[in-house]
Amino acid sequence: MALSKAPSAKAKAAPSKAKNVSSSDEHGRTVVPPGYKPRQTEPYMGPVMLEYFRQKLLKWRAEILQESDETLQELQEEGGLQEPDIADRASVETEVALELRARDRERKLIAKIDEALERIRTGTYGFCEETGEPIGIKRLEARPVATLTIDAQERHERLERTQRDERE
Repeated sequence: MALSKAPSAKAKAAPSKAKNVSSSDEHGRTVVPPGYKPRQTEPYMGPVMLEYFRQKLLKWRAEILQESDETLQELQEEGGLQEPDIADRASVETEVALELRARDRERKLIAKIDEALERIRTGTYGFCEETGEPIGIKRLEARPVATLTIDAQERHERLERTQRDERE
């Protein structure tokens, strides 16, 4: 069972006097400088870093939705399975099934992206759900929807394996 812990005051970094001074656009949104990449030397989950991850998540979400729209368009254009040869029809059915399964996984991923965007809005993004510790920039770059530190994720996976083994 994951405990929901808000980041401690220590976990949130104090404002920095680093070069990365945040500025805002006309809508009050933090502007991410061109070519920006989060660094260990800047405040963890400061305004620029949060906006960087927000934009990354939004872009990822848009790409998934675009691919999904293209898949639906292709399926509609095919108008059903018209292959006269049974082997060809089976091949097409397999391709469609695989494509639909991939889209279902992406639908679940969109839900995780939406949850991550909500964590950005609430100020809990980037912090472990179980420990409240920072998840880490490298992990978030690799998996922006991560909710656990690597250590917490490994504990979680070990517990799942143990429970699965006990049921078998």
